[in-house]
Amino acid sequence: MDMTVFTVGAATFLLAGFVKGTIGLGLPTVAMGFLGLVVTPAAAAAVLVVPSLVTNAWQMLAGPALRPLLVRLWPMMAGVVAGTLVGSRLVGLAGPWASVGLGAALAAYGIVGLAKLRLPRPSPAQEAWLGPLVGVATGLVTAATGVFVLPAVPWLQALGLAKDDLVQALGLSFTVSTVALGLGLLMERLYDPDLALLSLAALVPAALGMIIGQQVRARVSEPVFRTVFMAGLTALGAWLLVRGLT
Repeated sequence: MDMTVFTVGAATFLLAGFVKGTIGLGLPTVAMGFLGLVVTPAAAAAVLVVPSLVTNAWQMLAGPALRPLLVRLWPMMAGVVAGTLVGSRLVGLAGPWASVGLGAALAAYGIVGLAKLRLPRPSPAQEAWLGPLVGVATGLVTAATGVFVLPAVPWLQALGLAKDDLVQALGLSFTVSTVALGLGLLMERLYDPDLALLSLAALVPAALGMIIGQQVRARVSEPVFRTVFMAGLTALGAWLLVRGLT
């Protein structure tokens, strides 16, 4: 790995941790987007695994609602695992269209965030059969792009969870997606020891960024920061999409 890639990687995880510390999500999305500028999506996803797993597991465990959330969301989580593993075999991050898919996913997520789109709240009966489908769709997107926010995040936001429960539910979804992505990379032999060491090292800037972001959260308007973040994400996704198609 040359110094340019190393520098971009360190700066990326510092920024990604900062975003997550400020608004509670965005570390994998930012990391995949910026690392995708200098390495393949498969390599970016492999480096992402450890910092994403640690930060999201912490978010998942930081609250009293984990047990009821597991009871309610396990069909969706099972769908995430199944979709990711099947998608890793069928499309995978080593495919020729991985960069295009990554750009499209980032741009779509940014546009959804800027438009402040909200899905209608499902009834319990609808949730019972839509939840697993959302999980499978999220897993397929994860396998193809390394980004696991669509459609999981809009769906969880539509469930009417209390604020703290939503944050914990997002941590649960991201943790399961990270584990499934790691298994998919292992299954396709895309996770080597060198990338594992880099993934472990990425914890340092990611944690530092989170600490800074948590301190900034009290001083900066979260809606304004979120809008700027989504706009930047849309532009980055569009650039990756155009670059992949040309």
